[in-house]
Amino acid sequence: MSTMSTHKLETQNITMKFGEETIIRDISIAVDRGELVSLLGVSGSGKTTLFNCISGIYQPSGGRVLLDGDDITGTTGHISYMLQKDLLLPYKTIEDNVGLPLLIRGMSKEEARKQASEHFEEFGLEGTQKKYPKQLSGGMRQRAALLRTYLFSDNVALLDEPFSALDTITKGKIHKWYLDVMEKINLTTVFITHDINEAILLSDRIYIMTGKPGEIRYEIRIDTPRSQRQGYDLTDEFMQYKRQIMGILEE
Repeated sequence: MSTMSTHKLETQNITMKFGEETIIRDISIAVDRGELVSLLGVSGSGKTTLFNCISGIYQPSGGRVLLDGDDITGTTGHISYMLQKDLLLPYKTIEDNVGLPLLIRGMSKEEARKQASEHFEEFGLEGTQKKYPKQLSGGMRQRAALLRTYLFSDNVALLDEPFSALDTITKGKIHKWYLDVMEKINLTTVFITHDINEAILLSDRIYIMTGKPGEIRYEIRIDTPRSQRQGYDLTDEFMQYKRQIMGILEE
C-alpha cells in the first residue's frame, strides 16, 4: 500500500522486542534520494536490529518501513544490505561473485556477467573480472562487495560498518572513492558506524542512537557539502562537530 511520503526511505515508530525485552523503541528516520545518513552509537544500542527491520529480515513489533511511500514492512528483496565482512565466495571469480544477485533473480550466468561487467570500470574494478577474492587487496574486495550490493538493489544500500576492517590509509582512500561513486549513481545509503570521524566525513546527516532500549536521541546535519570535504578532518568545523557528538555520547 502506498502512502504520502516525500522520502526515499522512512521508518515510522519502529519498535522491536524479543520476548519481554525491548531492543529498539519508537525509531523514526527519513532518508532522501542520494543522501548518505549514518547511524552512530555505542555497541548494543540496536543499530543492527534496526537494519534487520528495514531490510525485512525482522518483522518489527511495531511501526512501519516505507520505500518510495510503499509499505515494505517485514518483506525482503527491496533493499540491499552489506555486512562488515565482504563475504565474497573464494571459489568464484570476482565477476561471478558480483553477479550473484542477478543469478538469484533468474538471470543466466552469461547475462549476469555481461550486466555486472558494465559497472566494473565505474566501481574501479576493471581488470579484476577473472580474478579470485584472494588475489585482491582488502579495499578492492570491499569495492566488489559494494558493487554486488548495488546490483541487488539500486534503490537503497544499508552498510553495516563496511570499512571497519581496513587500515587507516586504505579507509581514507575508499571513503573518497565511495563518495565519488555515490554521486555518479545517485545511490541512497544508510550507514552504521562506531567511528565518529567516519560519520562526519561521509554523512549528510547523522542520527545518534543511545540507550537500552535503543532510541534516536539526536540528529546532526553536516553543513559542508560532501564534495568539499577534502582535508575536512583538519578544520575547526570538523572538530566542533566531533566535540558535539562526543558530548552527546558521554551523557
